[in-house]
Amino acid sequence: MANVTLSPEAREALLTVLQARFEQNMNRHQGLEWAGVRARLEAEPEKLWSLSEMERTGGEPDVVGRDDKTGEYIFYDCSAESPKGRRSVCYDREAQESRKEARPDDNAMDMAAAMGIALLTEEQYRALQQLGNFDTKTSSWVMTPADVRKLGGALFCDRRYDKVFVYHNGAQSYYAARGFRGSLRV
Repeated sequence: MANVTLSPEAREALLTVLQARFEQNMNRHQGLEWAGVRARLEAEPEKLWSLSEMERTGGEPDVVGRDDKTGEYIFYDCSAESPKGRRSVCYDREAQESRKEARPDDNAMDMAAAMGIALLTEEQYRALQQLGNFDTKTSSWVMTPADVRKLGGALFCDRRYDKVFVYHNGAQSYYAARGFRGSLRV
């Protein structure tokens, strides 16, 4: 990830969007105050850039918790569906390069790394689903265990019939309705 910072205008615009989302969705971060989040964000401008990338690609990032040990605030993509700007991608570069035909332009792991975020784990995805109904029409790649990936597979999740499902697919597959959700610690 390049060391990128936002212009003062872009920084303020993003902070305004994040604050509004934070205040509109207090159920996601009960007991947390915006002033503390803002102070952490202003102290780490490279994290603001990552959040701007999450926002730009349709992720609608929001605070979902705080690590009591480190004091870090935890952001997840909270868009109702898998972020539009991150769909139609294979799981990783190896999968992308293995496609002989109809190779997608990108892959989830490289996109996340370029944005300075991490794909949600299955556990994080399930925690997100406790905060609302996400991916009821789309699905999202999640971090895949090395043993599954070594055999050519990758995991994705969605919510159907009021249940969260974890599935597998060939890592080289991609669909217009599948993207990925990310997390960022600030």
